[in-house]
Amino acid sequence: MKVLADSNIVLDILLNRSAFFTDSKEIFDLAEKKKIIGYVSASAVTDIFYISSKGIGKDSAREAIKGILSVFYPATVTDNHIYHALDMDWEDFEDSVQFVVGESLAVDYIITRNPQDFSSSSIPAVTPEQFIQTMADIEK
Repeated sequence: MKVLADSNIVLDILLNRSAFFTDSKEIFDLAEKKKIIGYVSASAVTDIFYISSKGIGKDSAREAIKGILSVFYPATVTDNHIYHALDMDWEDFEDSVQFVVGESLAVDYIITRNPQDFSSSSIPAVTPEQFIQTMADIEK
């Protein structure tokens, strides 16, 4: 099963956001154990670095992102992805880019804390908690 992790999921892990850390870390663990194939869009990595460096410093952010990218594959964002996302005219351009990248990878889910941002998506957008439950149901 292939998933695309939204930037908020990665930031929950890197910044140890207590309210969200456990479920987001479980997604990371599933990818690390090869139970899922996890992606994060390459365009999100720069935002993740910028935001996390404010909280943990540049050197720590760089090392943390290396750790994330040892488990989640960086998904290429091409000019065609950008043009397609622009034509979609979603409320949040970043989310439309995430969707287009996920679509090109044929991911099964986009994992995000904001599934409502992907309401126009043909790819199911679920919270980490919902995805963990889905995986538990599959493993039964």
